[in-house]
Amino acid sequence: MLESLMKIAVTGKGGVGKTTLSSVLSHLFASEGKKVIAVDADPDANLASALGVPREEAIKIRPIAELGELIEERTGAKPGSAGIYKLNPKVDDLPEGLGYKLKGITLLVMGKSKAASSGCYCPENVLLRRLLRHLVVERDEVVIVDMEAGIEHLTRGTADSVDAFIVVVEPGQRSMQTAGVVKDLAAQLGVKKVFVVANKIRGDEDLDFVRKGIGDMELIGAISFNHAIMEADIKGASPYGFSPQTVEEVKAIKAELERLSNS
Repeated sequence: MLESLMKIAVTGKGGVGKTTLSSVLSHLFASEGKKVIAVDADPDANLASALGVPREEAIKIRPIAELGELIEERTGAKPGSAGIYKLNPKVDDLPEGLGYKLKGITLLVMGKSKAASSGCYCPENVLLRRLLRHLVVERDEVVIVDMEAGIEHLTRGTADSVDAFIVVVEPGQRSMQTAGVVKDLAAQLGVKKVFVVANKIRGDEDLDFVRKGIGDMELIGAISFNHAIMEADIKGASPYGFSPQTVEEVKAIKAELERLSNS
């Protein structure tokens, strides 16, 4: 697959740094002149801030799952309803119409329907799943999806079109357990390219712990523990413009992803 068409899903336990990785990857691809769609698909994440969207602008971005009138218009049913609605709603105009534009990046904030955790096939879930499939399967841009700690809300047809699932881990048992869960979920969807990025690494001992903890999963890079990342978060700034060391480490991860996707 061509580099310009890369579709990357980033997942992991909350707080491990997947939003940092997603944001820096987005900026790196955009710096090469590529069109990038960055998708915040984790209700607890804040990809807007990590990309460098000013706080006063970020708070104005409404998650798509909360756009009741749009959901009803596209699906023919009100959010949360269990009646008859379109299973293949029109979504191709949403990135341009709803996306926040920033330095070659279009940010889409998905949000989460109230019934999503129950696996409900309600109108808002259908719209979100259809939009995600459109972005991954049908668009001619780099797409980077910052996801929850799991991929079960993806359909098989979407998941098997993703070039790489990246599980971000930190040195810790719970993070290792999450990586194993994601690997199992990916296998159920027929996904084979599941990679690991180690974050908050303080030295060789941390890296050895991660290598042992992930078993036969492939480690494609590491990001050092860096106070500059914390400072960027406090200031609401992007790590891309705040931590040169992190940018260089993510560049190496990006290069490895491109090598593996073309092999």
